[in-house]
Amino acid sequence: MKEHWKDEPDEHDYPAARDYLTLVTGEAAADRLVGALTAGELTHRKAKDILRASGLALLPVDNVHVAKDLEKVKKGRALSPVLLVRGHTHEDLRAAADLVIADGYHRVCASHHLDENADIPCKLV
Repeated sequence: MKEHWKDEPDEHDYPAARDYLTLVTGEAAADRLVGALTAGELTHRKAKDILRASGLALLPVDNVHVAKDLEKVKKGRALSPVLLVRGHTHEDLRAAADLVIADGYHRVCASHHLDENADIPCKLV
């Protein structure tokens, strides 16, 4: 299976990122971060590096959301790029990991299962 990625994150990814970010920072900071993500340029990072920097565990292939993303790839459907925030560079996220996966954790895990060296399109602020 080869991954397929969209050129831009889905519109619903930004509100999802905001919902998550409000769990680790205040609403005003979350709004600023989502604004920066929305305006940000697409870049690429390796699946293994995203997981390592975030400190999150690799979810198994039988996780319902990871399995769903793997099935999308198998069917040739494009995945949405992930939204990332460098925790240590944002004062409101100093207690968070060095990297916060604001949206796309399951997609990162699915990509890692396919190829840990896969370049994942992402917006990184």
